[in-house]
Amino acid sequence: MTAGQDLVTAWRPGVPGVTEVFHARFTEYAYPMHVHDAWTLLIVDDGAVRYDLARHRHGTPHDTVSLLPPHVPHNGSPATPGGFRKRVVYLDAGRLGEELIGPAVDSPDLRDPVLRVRVAGLHSALARPGDELEAESRLTLVAERLRLHLRPRAGAPRRFRDPVLARRLRELLDARVVAGVSLEEAARSLHAHPAHLVRAFSGAYGIAPHQYLMSLRVGRARRLLLDGVPPGEVAPAAGFYDQAHLTRHFRKLVGTTPGRYRNSAR
Repeated sequence: MTAGQDLVTAWRPGVPGVTEVFHARFTEYAYPMHVHDAWTLLIVDDGAVRYDLARHRHGTPHDTVSLLPPHVPHNGSPATPGGFRKRVVYLDAGRLGEELIGPAVDSPDLRDPVLRVRVAGLHSALARPGDELEAESRLTLVAERLRLHLRPRAGAPRRFRDPVLARRLRELLDARVVAGVSLEEAARSLHAHPAHLVRAFSGAYGIAPHQYLMSLRVGRARRLLLDGVPPGEVAPAAGFYDQAHLTRHFRKLVGTTPGRYRNSAR
């Protein structure tokens, strides 16, 4: 990474448990000692960060995921020439639980390629309006893996099958194609833990809940387009955030844009 102007992007997505998303590139800026009232889930894409947490020195090599607990003082500064580029998700303090603060203080930097890929995927989903269900699903699996690291004696997640729960979630998604449903709302409605919901559904149908819902929406969009409805009107009628949201998922599943698909109709 070459030195240049510092860049910051921050937003608050409509995803339960996420208080802020923060992307930044800093070349020389150093954070003073400070605290957050949220969990800081951090990955560094270029360079490295050196920081002190609870009076102990730590660093963020490129392949790690760092989890800084709430209310614990820390600072941060570039550890490589040219600074660093990072992506941060701030999680509500109750998302992981106070009992995990101690283990996180002891081991804030986690070397876990699977976790890193999942955190990067979470950032991608959080950056796309309309993909909140996907972001919720990804966050649930990220939180589950973080708990596995912080509670090593709990063992690996138990593999299970729950076809009844999977079917009930599918029926809920079928009934809410346009309106949609958040993972948190589905969990309350079906009296199940969000991670249990995602794993039961994926185990039963070989596809994640958000992928299933998006497939239904694209199918609805195809029918509307073949009826001659303009793509701009199809997007809200099929449950998409906007036309760009429709185009992105339509192209992914159909291999062409909604406009070209509609114009090809005979």
